[in-house]
Amino acid sequence: MHSVSPADESPHRTGDRYDGAPPRAQVCETHTAIVFFAGDRAYKVKKPVDLGFLDYTTVAARRAACEREVALNRRFAPDVYLGLGELTSPDARTPEPLVVMRRMPADRRLSHLLREGAAVDDALRAVARRLAAWHADAPRSREVDEQGTRDAQSSRWEAGFRQVRALADDGVVPDGLAEVERLVRRYLAGREPLFDSRIEQGRVVDGHGDLLAEDVFCLDDGPRVLDCLEFDDRLRHVDGLDDAAFLAMDLEQLGAPQAAAYFLARYGEYSGDPAPSSLWHHYVAYRAFVRAKVSLIQARQGAPGAEAAFRRLLSTALRHLRTSAVGLTLVGGLPGSGKSTLSGALADRLGVTLLSSDRLRKELAGIPAEQSAAAGYGEGLYTPEWTARTYSALLDRASVLLASGEPVVLDATWSDGGQREAALRVAERTSADLVALHCHVPGDVSAARLNARAPGASDADAGIATAVAAGEQPWPETVAVDTSGPLESAVARALTAVRPYGTGQAPVFRRPYMEAD
Repeated sequence: MHSVSPADESPHRTGDRYDGAPPRAQVCETHTAIVFFAGDRAYKVKKPVDLGFLDYTTVAARRAACEREVALNRRFAPDVYLGLGELTSPDARTPEPLVVMRRMPADRRLSHLLREGAAVDDALRAVARRLAAWHADAPRSREVDEQGTRDAQSSRWEAGFRQVRALADDGVVPDGLAEVERLVRRYLAGREPLFDSRIEQGRVVDGHGDLLAEDVFCLDDGPRVLDCLEFDDRLRHVDGLDDAAFLAMDLEQLGAPQAAAYFLARYGEYSGDPAPSSLWHHYVAYRAFVRAKVSLIQARQGAPGAEAAFRRLLSTALRHLRTSAVGLTLVGGLPGSGKSTLSGALADRLGVTLLSSDRLRKELAGIPAEQSAAAGYGEGLYTPEWTARTYSALLDRASVLLASGEPVVLDATWSDGGQREAALRVAERTSADLVALHCHVPGDVSAARLNARAPGASDADAGIATAVAAGEQPWPETVAVDTSGPLESAVARALTAVRPYGTGQAPVFRRPYMEAD
């Protein structure tokens, strides 16, 4: 849990040395510790508190926590954590243990640099490289892996939900908490293969566990990352992306969402992490919720502004959870209705995978997508058997992607109710949000498009379109999209259906290879 890092609040220090008068003595306090700043040292004393998730009510427990803090943080900043000290007084039977640290220059805090409007890309790149390097060599074990499972992540969320509800005033559930709970449970329910794959890839490590901009100091010889989580090893055994997401969340809270996206992109680049963006958003949401819980604890201790911070952080968690929702979007319609054009534009706008029945049909037949396989209605590659095989393969591939956290757009006619029912079952099995879009245009527009169509993946002509229309079954659940006008208008209509929460979404996190430096 976060506690104040050793920083000098005086302007008389630059880099790693003092210029002029020594800094003033100061005291800072959090819900778990008190830090005394004197000269070039910082001394951290643990509070004798029992918060449920940690118990420091005995001297022995506080000593163990101090020893653990020094040992663990020396992994990240060995020249800052000097060792264990003691406080004694005439009436104390047992000395009070404390952590002794070098005092860091406050004007080099990452959070301070952001508030001052300084350029931080180089610093974020250095931190991302340092964190990815640590994760590459961090301890791994069966015990560490156990904390990376879907069920372990679910248990952490559920424990947080219980704690927040217990802290709520007069039993009143905070606004947004019920939706957070619903979205978390839905995401995790269908994503067990994703979390299993993260363990298989070695992505779960003994990490930092509490990475905040207040604890990152951007010195001339490289960053110092302080204050890792020491009171519960299980909470430090995390997916590396979860570790990085904590800092991304904090950067967003500091009003720098682009810096958050940049940092995660650099971390993904240095770690070679193929994680889907839905998982990035899920972990940022989790870290925002953890900080919201801390803020609520601080609010109950009387800390000014903590209640507002809780509401702000809960709102951040909700935005990221909405963005992380895994969607299965069916884009259907008759030949010439513009469904393939809309599907491609929509997938590009969302940054998700597009699967096309026209292309998959020919792949299954072993022929190039652009090679003609024209045949009469219900003949050749368009017999009922070939169509059933195509749709089955289409949904099988979609199912694997959805379970792995990858949203999917499926471009097909979807004229048969049985095919739609099969798609619904896939969405239910993978806890994906199903949205169906039905493209339509006036008949003369469709005919003109088909007559002017160049050879490509689709072999349908005006005659095929007429035959398909005659057998098309009603589709009342769909959202109608008129594609006869500008493409951008149709895309906007589709986005409204796929992303019902409007523009107040979380920052777009893309894999490094999708983002230019």
